[in-house]
Amino acid sequence: MSASVPASVPAAVPVSAVDRPASPRLLAFDTSTDTLSVAVQHGDRVVAHTGAGGARSSTTLIPLIRELLAEAGLVLAGLDAIAFGRGPGSFTGLRTACAVAQGLGFGAGVRLLPVDTLRAVAEEARHRFGATRVVAVLDARMDQVYAALCDLNVNAAADDGEVRLLAPEEVSVPAGFALAGNAFAAYGERLPAAVARHEVLPTATAMLRLAPALLAAGRDVAPADARPIYVRDKVAQTTEERFALKAAAATGEARP
Repeated sequence: MSASVPASVPAAVPVSAVDRPASPRLLAFDTSTDTLSVAVQHGDRVVAHTGAGGARSSTTLIPLIRELLAEAGLVLAGLDAIAFGRGPGSFTGLRTACAVAQGLGFGAGVRLLPVDTLRAVAEEARHRFGATRVVAVLDARMDQVYAALCDLNVNAAADDGEVRLLAPEEVSVPAGFALAGNAFAAYGERLPAAVARHEVLPTATAMLRLAPALLAAGRDVAPADARPIYVRDKVAQTTEERFALKAAAATGEARP
């Protein structure tokens, strides 16, 4: 996507603390997992959708956004910001979310709010279970998880600990912290013990709850500056490619 804004499209103006309305008008969506989550906030009213994601997200996301905006009585150009899950997560899902957010932001002149998916996991655990100190874990496939330490007692907009790509057994949970995320079905007892385990996803409604503090901290960006967080060095490397590389290496070692 081009980094320049067409002349006919209004530039996305930063949302200053003075200009930010008391009645927020926000769109949020996440496609980082196999679940598609979309939500729109208009003042105190929130309309949301949760459904099957994965490969369907690229074709169903925009129609769902239009539907929820209409239900909330909003138009894209009237939004204060568009929040999206920037990762980590499914590479295809992250590219979809970022591309859609950029397209909508450029077209409507609206700023974007990239939200860490692991922070959204922690916020969902706080909202549903009252957990404020969380090690968030998302299934990264390939026998690994994405993990980050999140302490919501500090500040809703504070930077979390470093996002790490680990084997399930390598995850460390400090005393008093809960585990939260979607990695339990895949890795079960391979994950460490914790005061509690909460099965949650990075939902769009969690992103809406995080948005006010993130906007107040100046975390919104111009559409051209939005980027996904992949964590893995080689984004396009698939399981099959890994096996092929191992097989090629083994063949090379076997040669005289």
